[in-house]
Amino acid sequence: MGFAGILTLCLAICLQCRRLGAMPCPLPSSANITEFICSSPSLSDFPSGFPKEIRIISVEFTNISIISVDAFRALPHLQELHLSNNQLKTLPNSLWRDHPELTALDLTNNLLKDLPLGIFWKLPALQQLSLKGNRLAILRPSWFQALRQLKFLDLSNNRFNELPEECFVHLEQLTNLDLSYNFLRVLSAPAFKGLPHLNGLNLEVNQLRSVAGDTFQSIPELRFLFLQNNSLEALPAKVFAPLKMLEMLDLSHNQLSTLEPPFSKQVAESGLDLSGNPWVCDCRMEALAKWAKNNSVSLYSKQGVTCFSPPNLKGRAVMSLGESEFGSC
Repeated sequence: MGFAGILTLCLAICLQCRRLGAMPCPLPSSANITEFICSSPSLSDFPSGFPKEIRIISVEFTNISIISVDAFRALPHLQELHLSNNQLKTLPNSLWRDHPELTALDLTNNLLKDLPLGIFWKLPALQQLSLKGNRLAILRPSWFQALRQLKFLDLSNNRFNELPEECFVHLEQLTNLDLSYNFLRVLSAPAFKGLPHLNGLNLEVNQLRSVAGDTFQSIPELRFLFLQNNSLEALPAKVFAPLKMLEMLDLSHNQLSTLEPPFSKQVAESGLDLSGNPWVCDCRMEALAKWAKNNSVSLYSKQGVTCFSPPNLKGRAVMSLGESEFGSC
C-alpha cells in the first residue's frame, strides 16, 4: 500500500471514530458511580445523562460555552459542581431548580457578563460560591437573597465598580468575602450590613479612594482585612476601632501620608503592613511609631515603612527615628 493509500485509511478510521460518537470524557456506565470528572479542551458540548446518584461533577478546562436548562435536571443528590475555566457566556435562569444538597459551586474563569436575577434561588444549602475571573460589571443583590447558608463568596477578578447598599444583607453565615481585583472606588457601611460573622475581607487591588468612618461597624468579628494596592490617601480617625478581633491589616502600597492609632490588641500581636506609602514623618507619625513600639507591633516590611517628607528625612525608615527627629505638625 502506498503513502496515499495509508493516508486514506487513517482518515477513514478517524471518520469512523467520530461516527461512533467517541467522547473525550464518556459518562460513567454504572449507576453506582457518584463522581464525574472531565478536563478535556476538545469538549464543546456539555455531557448529559448523569446517573441520578451523582454527587460531584467537575467539567473544567473545556471549550463549552453553553449549558442547557436541563443539564442538571433530576440530580437531587448533587453536592459539588465545578465548572471553572470553560467558555461559559450565559447561564439559564432555571439551571438549578431542585438541588437541595448542593453545597459548592465553582464558576471561576469563564466569560460571564451577567447572571439571571434568580439564578441561585433554589440552592438553599450552598456554602461555597466562586464567580472569580469573569466579566461581571454589576453586582446584583438578588443573586444572594436565598443563600442563607453561604460561608465563602469569591467575586474577585471581575469588573465591579460599586457595592450596592445591603448587597449581602441575607448572608448571615458568610465568613469570607473576596472582592479583590475589581474597580471599587468607595466603601460605606451599608455595603457590609448583615454580615455579623464575617472573618476575612479582601479588597486588595481596587481603586479605593474613600472609606466611610462607619464602614466596618457591621462586621465586628472581622479578623483579616486586606486593603493593599489601592489609592487611599486618608482614613477617618478610628475607622478600625469597631474591629476588636482584627488580627491582620494590610494597608501597603496606598497613598497614605498619616494614620492614627490605635488598632486592636490582636493587630499589635499579629500583623500590620504599612509599607509602600508616602508617610509624612511629623508628630502624627511619631504617635503611630510610639504606639507600635510600646505594643511590640509585628510590623511587616519595616524597611518599607519610610518617610516621604520632610525632605531631610526622605527615605529614612520610620521605626529607626528617634523621638526628637520627627518634624512638627
